Parts: sequence; C-alpha cells; structure tokens
Amino acid sequence: MCGILGILDIDPQQSNSRELRALALRQAKKLRHRGPDWSGIYADDRAILAHERLAIVDVEHGAQPLVDPASGRVLAVNGEIYNHRALATGLAKPHAFQTASDCEVILYLYDERPPAQFLNEMNGIFAFVLWDPAQRCWLIARDPIGVIPLYMGWDRHEQLWVASELKALEGVCERIQEFLPGHFWDSRTPELGMQVYYRPPWAEPDYQPTLPYDPVLLREALMAAVHRQLMCDVPYGLLISGGVDSSIIAAVAARYSDKRVEEDDRGPAWWPRLHSFSVGLPGAPDFAPARAVAERIGSIHHEILFTVQEGLDALSDVIYHIESFDVTSVRASTPMYLLMRKIHAMGIKMVLSGEGADEIFGGYLYFHKAPDAMELHRETVRKLAKLHLYDCLRANKSGAAWGVEVRVPFLDREFLDVAMSLDPAVKLPRMAPRPRPIEKYPLRQAFDGFLPEQVLWRQKEQFSDGVGYGWIDGLKAFAETEVTDKIMRGAAERFPSKTPETKEAYLYRRIFESHFSSGTAAACVPFERSVACSTATALAWDAAFQKLADPSGRAVMDIHDKPVVSGISN
Repeated sequence: MCGILGILDIDPQQSNSRELRALALRQAKKLRHRGPDWSGIYADDRAILAHERLAIVDVEHGAQPLVDPASGRVLAVNGEIYNHRALATGLAKPHAFQTASDCEVILYLYDERPPAQFLNEMNGIFAFVLWDPAQRCWLIARDPIGVIPLYMGWDRHEQLWVASELKALEGVCERIQEFLPGHFWDSRTPELGMQVYYRPPWAEPDYQPTLPYDPVLLREALMAAVHRQLMCDVPYGLLISGGVDSSIIAAVAARYSDKRVEEDDRGPAWWPRLHSFSVGLPGAPDFAPARAVAERIGSIHHEILFTVQEGLDALSDVIYHIESFDVTSVRASTPMYLLMRKIHAMGIKMVLSGEGADEIFGGYLYFHKAPDAMELHRETVRKLAKLHLYDCLRANKSGAAWGVEVRVPFLDREFLDVAMSLDPAVKLPRMAPRPRPIEKYPLRQAFDGFLPEQVLWRQKEQFSDGVGYGWIDGLKAFAETEVTDKIMRGAAERFPSKTPETKEAYLYRRIFESHFSSGTAAACVPFERSVACSTATALAWDAAFQKLADPSGRAVMDIHDKPVVSGISN
C-alpha cells in the first residue's frame, strides 16, 4: 500500500518547473498516511512522479519511483503484483533488475508487450503511472476490480494530475474523476482515451455460466489465491469478523503461515506467530464466532472494543480518509478505521480480509428473493462492477489511513474466473441442501471441516450490524440531534445534486463538504436512491424492498435471524 501522485502533460511555457515540483511535494504529503516509510520524487520539465511508500516487499531496496537504467522510463506504483516472479521469468530479453520489489517487472513488461496484453497477465492489486521521458509518453492503469483507488484531474493549464486519493487533487484541479478499474490510458494512442483491458467472459451481458459445482475445485482455487497473497516481508494479520467469509480466509492462511511464500514455502516464515483481530461494541454479535475461529486455527486473537461515542468522535476523520458520504460506507468504515489504528499500533502492516464473497456468491440477504439463477448471476456481476465504490474503497482507505494494507483473496482474478463461471443455480439460497435456505452454500460446503459448524453455517450479518446493533442506532440518534427537521426541509436547496434523504445521510454529506468543498469531488462519490439494495433489479424482485429506508442487512426482517448477543447465531 502506497500513495502515488503524478503530473503529466506539463507545458513548460506555462508552468515553472521548480514551483510545480514544490506543489507536487505538498500535495503528495497529503498521501503520506498511505506510505509512511519513505518518500520519493522524479521531476523533469514534462512530468513529475511522487511516491509515498509503505514497505511490504523488499523493504530495504524497493523505494520508488523506479527508473529503468536502460530506457530511462520511470514508474510509480501503489499495489502488489503477486505473480511478479513468474512474469520476470517470462520476459523475452534480459533486464537489469535493481530490486526484489514485486513492482519493478512492470517497467520491463511495458518494454516488451502492449499494455492490454501484459496487464491481463498480471495477477495483483495496483494503480500505476509510467513515464517515458525519451518518447514523451505515459501509461496509467488500475487493477481489474478496483481494489486500489486512483483518481485523475486537470488543473487550469489542462495539465493531467493522477493520485491515489481525492485529497491530493482537491484545490489544484478544476475537474476530478475516478480512473476506472480494469482500464488503462496510453498517451501513444490519444484518440482512444481510457481503454478497458479486463473483459472476463462471465461479465458479458448474455453469458450463462455452466461450470458444474465441484467443491474441491472451488476450494483449491481460493486456497491458491490466499497463498499468493501471503507474499510479504513484514508482520501480517487476519481480520475475522465472525462471518464465514473472513473466517475461511483466516483458516486457509493459517495453513500456510509457517512457511515463506517468497521462498516457495521452502524456508520458515519470518514472523511465526499469527495474530487475528475483530472489532465491536461490548457484547457484539461478531465476537463469539470470531473467537471460536481463532481458537480453531490457533491464532493469537485480539478483540478490539470501541464505544458509540468513540465512533462518533472519529466520524469526521473517517469521512476525510474514505472520501465518501455513502451511508453504508461510513457506517462500516468507522469500526474498521478504529480497528486499523490498533493493528498499526501493534506493528502489523498487512492484513487479509474477506471482502468480495457476498458479491460473488450472492451473500446479501436480499438474494433470497432472486427469482431465478440468471437473475442472481446478473446481480452478482453488477455488484462486482461497483465494489470499487463501496467495499474495496472502505477496506483500502480505512487501512491506508493508518499505513495498513488490506488484501482481499476473494477478488483474485484467477479465483473469480472459477467462482463466477459456476452454474448460478447452486448459489440460490433456497437451493441449499440444508435444514433451511442459506446464502453462499457452495462456498460453505467447499470449506466444510475448516471452521466450527456454528460459524460455517452462520447467517449473513453485515459488518456494520455485526459490530453491535447499538452502533447504527447510535449513529441515527446522533444525526437526530445534529440535523433538525427544518434543516432537512432545505436539503435539496443546500445539496441540489445527490440530495440526502435522511438526517444521517445529511450529516455525512455536510462533514464531507467541510473537507472537500468542490462539486467535482462530490461527483466522485456514489449515490443511489434505492437504499435497501441499490438496484432497480433487486427492487423488482420484491415490492417490499421499495418500503425500506435502511441499508442494514437486518432491515430484511422476514429473512434476518437476530443473533443471541452473547452467543453465536444459527
């Protein structure tokens, strides 16, 4: 996890290079929470690349921007390339590698292959800017799902800025927009603009998945993804929410934790004790199942307690860091932000998490209402396409606020190809051959024996609910005291675009504006009027959805089982 900032298309006639370099340093400093370990900058009269580094792989020698000594090309990357050694082995020409960094190979892939080809060969999470001073051309790219954030903007001289977070562009760019996941922009073909490179067959509109369900195939694909993502030279940990997704990732990671991935599992792990973490209010529904998982896998487990007041006190900082006023994002990001601060205090720099499983397997409670298998599949594709606006943003920026990298094995592109090619009929909750309908049956069945039964078959609990129902209730109560009825009546006048519909939403929008006053920044935040499930498709599944005004999973009252606070839900 790092922070990158680039200024491209610099016009030497309009910009003073020394002043622009100083400005780049000031703006890049706003990203230093993402990369507190080292700062680097490259500058010439046509481009500037700045880098704030969080050292995860090759801690001693991986400082950026990286420069190819043969071509002079310059690279600034935020991310991890999990198959970097295989990519390096597959290069056609010899290259003078200067580091053991997983990112350096991008320089040499660019030298040998077209962007659309080598980007599809890379397995990882990334956003990067590559500058070729000799040819005066550049390449920008972002990972397939958008696990790593990236934004771009234009200043008054129409110079192109690129940065990991909005805050580095706010105030210097007149226009800002998100750089889309699965896309690249190559200045050598300006007429094409931003181009898509990630086109998995399962995401095509008319694609009908037919792969028969094989629990062994699914299990091995996820285990391989977790193993790849344990590439790490620093202490790491596991997030265990108490739900099945993070618990499976933790259980698999524990099986590989005693060996070092970068040595092909031949050498012992550098950091032999495995630590796991959960967060919540006292008596949170997630604590007991998380504890049971930690006991099963043998991790040193840490339960991080917070109070509603501590969460409320952190709201402004949370919204500043996640750069969103989306209600579900703020609700879930606040406990995660507090948790990441504790993880950072323990010296841990990377964690594995379970984001993505609900989108892949139809894990949200409203998927019980899916009318048929193909409708479920289309909705999972739609949800995956929007993950970069919600769960990926929350996980990445909540962790990056404290210099912690969050990795998400469920979103590994090789695993996605297996899981999203499954016949979607097996994902329908009502088709699960259990005593009652259950979400994500194929995933649960594939990992039977890895977890305690009561956790493996625990019903879906959204993170902002699982940390304690008092959290959301406390947020609503606080919003009632901060936003009067009179203020709400003027919401459309104050915020004519993306008008808040509840007092809680108004509160978050107002805090956001205190940090990001430009309308172009607000335009980057997702806003969907259907609060319950954020899609007209799902609304069509059941008319009752149209009456819901709460995005909490427990709002689907005819499906949700309220767990026993002191125990584990069934």
